[in-house]
Amino acid sequence: MSPLTVFFRTLAKSTAVFLGAGAIFLNPSLELSGSRAVTAQKSPAEMAADMLISALKDSDAGVRRQAAHSLGQMRSARAVPALIEAMKDENSDVRTQAMWALAEAGDRRATTAITGALKDTDPKVRARAAHALAEFRDPAALDALMAAVKDSSIDVRKNVIRALGEIGDVKALPALNEAMKDADASVRRQAILAIAEISDGDDDHSPHARPMPMPMPMPMPMPNPMPMPNPHPMPTPHPHPNPHLAWDWR
Repeated sequence: MSPLTVFFRTLAKSTAVFLGAGAIFLNPSLELSGSRAVTAQKSPAEMAADMLISALKDSDAGVRRQAAHSLGQMRSARAVPALIEAMKDENSDVRTQAMWALAEAGDRRATTAITGALKDTDPKVRARAAHALAEFRDPAALDALMAAVKDSSIDVRKNVIRALGEIGDVKALPALNEAMKDADASVRRQAILAIAEISDGDDDHSPHARPMPMPMPMPMPMPNPMPMPNPHPMPTPHPHPNPHLAWDWR
């Protein structure tokens, strides 16, 4: 590299540093915003979640569905608002996958949106909504679930009844009693299981519930017995006062 080239490069770097310092001097907020950008750096998980959230707006339904699935695997609370919005997707598979992801996240912020999905036009979406509410066990969904016990889809009815059993509120017993008259035997069986589950849960909280048995104590090891004294001890020989004379029998 020629000396002239080195000179011009050094001059360019110096000029850039001078201009940057002058800009910060004239506008100190530039320095502050730069420091904020450094401190506001996202973690790799947050960056990945944000990229997948943006993919929920992709023009291809398969991409949107895959994005929702991946967010569910991440169980990211950061993605909950975007997944709730994805429940309005025109594609039923995307809506179903978004509800699965919300169930995996276990965030009750989604209860209201998922409860509304019990009225979706697609029975697969309604069944998934009931399944998600069973995972949440949120009493806020109780009224909507009781109303859905008479859904036209058998699969939806079974999932709704399971959700009522998981919530465990005795207010659901009249609806479950009606479900025991369902034309489908599998629905009636699910209603019996839900009633039994509510009954078990009620007993657990009852003041007259049977107390849990105390655990069996571990046996304490027997101590070593003290040795019994010998009733016939052997006499202890006494040493001769003069050991040299003890063996001299002459």
